[in-house]
This record gives sequence, C-alpha cells and structure tokens, in this order.
Amino acid sequence: MNLELGNFVVMPNHFHGILIIGQNEYNSTTKTINPNKFGPQSKNLASIIRGFKSAVTTYCKKTGNTHFAWQTRFHEHIIRDSAEYERIQNYIANNVNRWKEDKFHQ
Repeated sequence: MNLELGNFVVMPNHFHGILIIGQNEYNSTTKTINPNKFGPQSKNLASIIRGFKSAVTTYCKKTGNTHFAWQTRFHEHIIRDSAEYERIQNYIANNVNRWKEDKFHQ
C-alpha cells in the first residue's frame, strides 16, 4: 500500500497525524475489487492503525515502558481539499501550544 505520514505530533496523552494513502489497487476509482463483505478486514484504514498500534506497543514493551496503553478507538476524518488540509496541518502544528489548556493536563 502506498502510505505516507504527513504532519504529526505526539502529545502526552494522544497523537495527531495525517496519513496520506496514495492511489493503489485497493482504492482505485477505475475498478472494483472485492466488494465490502463481513469478516476479517485488511488493507483498510483500521488495519493500518491496528498495525501501527501493535508496532508501537511492541517497541514500548521492549524498552521497558510497561505502563503504555492505547485508547481503544481512533477518530478519522477524510481531508477533501487543500484548504481543509492546510487547516488541519495548522491544528496539528499548534496543538502542542494548547496542551496547558487540555482537560487532561496536570
């Protein structure tokens, strides 16, 4: 799969990032492959996030961070145009400056 990580920031209690999924055989607009069906899912956003979480968890355990844990869900948003992309990039870049205002900041 053609993936790229755009802007991102790791906060003390959450992570923001832009995941760019390039054109590939699974999201092509010119042909339909394997229509949606129930069962194990792969090659979709959820499987990408699942793999990322698994890799980070494994790394944390190997480096002695035994208290690390993920929240069970993630929020997704499809960026539709360049103005929205710019707005979200700015939000991510400035998120660290707003940490003291976060309800979980202590």
